[in-house]
Amino acid sequence: MTRKEIQNLIKEKEDIELKSSLSLINEIIETISGFANTKGGKVMVGVDNAGRIIGVEIGKGTIENLTNRIAQNTDPKIHPKINVKEAEGKNIIIIEVRESLDRLVLAFGRPFKRVGKSTIRMGKDEYERSILEKHKDKLQFDSQICKEADLSEDIDQRKIKTYLKLREKNRKISSKIKIPINRLLVNINAAIDKKPTNAGILFFGKNPLRFISHARLRLVRIKGVKIYGNILDRLDCDGTLWEMVDQVEDFFRKNIRLLGFRTDQSFRREDRFEYPIRALREAIINGLIHRDYFNLADVRVFIFDDRIEIVSPGPFPEGVTPKKPKHKPVNKILSDLMYDIGYIEKYGSGIYLENELCLKNKNPKPVYEIDPVQTKVIFKSQVRDVTVVEIGEKILEELNERQKKAIEYVRKKGSIARSEYIKLNKVSHKTAHLELRGLCEKKLLVQEGKGRATKYLLKR
Repeated sequence: MTRKEIQNLIKEKEDIELKSSLSLINEIIETISGFANTKGGKVMVGVDNAGRIIGVEIGKGTIENLTNRIAQNTDPKIHPKINVKEAEGKNIIIIEVRESLDRLVLAFGRPFKRVGKSTIRMGKDEYERSILEKHKDKLQFDSQICKEADLSEDIDQRKIKTYLKLREKNRKISSKIKIPINRLLVNINAAIDKKPTNAGILFFGKNPLRFISHARLRLVRIKGVKIYGNILDRLDCDGTLWEMVDQVEDFFRKNIRLLGFRTDQSFRREDRFEYPIRALREAIINGLIHRDYFNLADVRVFIFDDRIEIVSPGPFPEGVTPKKPKHKPVNKILSDLMYDIGYIEKYGSGIYLENELCLKNKNPKPVYEIDPVQTKVIFKSQVRDVTVVEIGEKILEELNERQKKAIEYVRKKGSIARSEYIKLNKVSHKTAHLELRGLCEKKLLVQEGKGRATKYLLKR
């Protein structure tokens, strides 16, 4: 092997480290830890950083002593393949290191990794995540028994029936089962023997928060664009995971703007919400089922004037990114159960769907901010991008709850009649007439037709 061959090898690969002398034994062992904890590599001893061949004096016990030093100072012990090669008439040592299966090799009691062509010490959080990854099958939160819960007392039979009906509708599996309910729960990993798992409690529990108090979803509408702005509305969801998901849609409809704009094809106005509600729902589902339940924080949703932030505890799984989503669930049982009832699909399609829905609604794609503690998904408002006619927040604050309910009804149905207002709010004819007229005076609704044919529509 020549100097030129060595230099070409260095240029092409990041998995080669050069050490000029065995006197750098501590650095050599740290590099071995780094290679073992990353993708493997080679340490060439007797070559300096410029690729010049210095050579190593090889005595009777040189290789044996090197092997022992590496084994004594790595944990678990590393026994790499060590060869002596001749290069330009001098001896060099090549140490070949394989990737460790669990990537938990320590050097002198500390973990290292390779980043590019450098060996750096691994951070505490990253090392702890590696330990959890190694033991994930034993430590997976949703598969553990919920010790305080009782299968007969704390599982809601009605929720099991709802699950079976939804599973039949979405996955074509008959809701008529021929085995006892307790056996079914064991089969779908919602129970072990006679105890519910954490997944069983989160999906079928009568009161899941009694046992897993941090499994809550909190939503808040904040005035302005800063976290310390005035709180205009809030919702603390409870119940099972799928019940919490079902609670959020009305809150979003009430706290995001309905936008009106003229289309290119006609003079008619079209209405759409400031954000695609289905995309928000998808992000919340992901936050609930892929979160780190060993972290005692809640899943939180912040609605600001210019954006919505959905924050869930824990980072993405290793090897998964927003640009390359894969089906690698953090909580496999919860993921399977949500799949059964049609709330998710299993192939990493959630992020693709969010992107597609945002672009279709004229919003930018969601932005992801990920760190070892939490994942934040940011949906940006489209208000700056379109000419809008919207219901002002100050005007909404002047309405009573019945009028707000009527506005929401019109948003969903397109119009409201006086008889529908009476039925919706359980009020008299006179009250309905006065409150509908008030909505027209505020230019929120417009009256069309006369007599019994009168309808009230959103102002265009």
